[in-house]
Amino acid sequence: MANKKTTKKSNETLSEENSSSALVEVVDNAAKKIKRAKVVKAVFTRERVIAEECDAARDLNNQGSYGSMLDSGKLQLSLTEALYLMEKKRVVIFDGRNKQLDFDSFVRKAGRVEPSFWTRYAVFKDMRNRGYVVKTALKFGADFRVYDRGIKPGEDHARWIVYPVHEGEKYTWFDFAAKNRVAHSTKKRLMMGVVDDENDVTYWEIKWVRP
Repeated sequence: MANKKTTKKSNETLSEENSSSALVEVVDNAAKKIKRAKVVKAVFTRERVIAEECDAARDLNNQGSYGSMLDSGKLQLSLTEALYLMEKKRVVIFDGRNKQLDFDSFVRKAGRVEPSFWTRYAVFKDMRNRGYVVKTALKFGADFRVYDRGIKPGEDHARWIVYPVHEGEKYTWFDFAAKNRVAHSTKKRLMMGVVDDENDVTYWEIKWVRP
């Protein structure tokens, strides 16, 4: 009789383990599907990248402060944002002929639109990896506006305007003065992101002192 009870208990335990394994497998499969669903499809058309209208694209904007929402409900990404998200495997990007772009082909295409794209991207990527929100600042006459860590656009003003430059570029005092005037007029700090040949970035915050 004891052997029968032991066998019955073992069978029940085995059944519970099988059920648990099946449940884990279902959860894992569901998680994989959710993960796949978070990859957003986008199209590089003319001089911009437009992501499809979907919840995952809206999450990129709402939670990550990427891009800007269009009236159509689609997400428009800057070229630097698009490449960064491609590297993070958050978006897949196609050209106007519905051909998927890889990293190198995107860089070549973006470089034709923005000759200094790679230098700008090196600074964008470095600052994003450091936890800063980086947005375009064309309306201010600068490359980027950068927010303090933990601050999203709309919650407070950007702290810096940032100009990416390659270490081999030459700048005159007139260039610095012009950029400082932009920073002063927008009530932001001026920062230069200097990119070397290894794509490492050194930041210089520039302030003017009255004699």
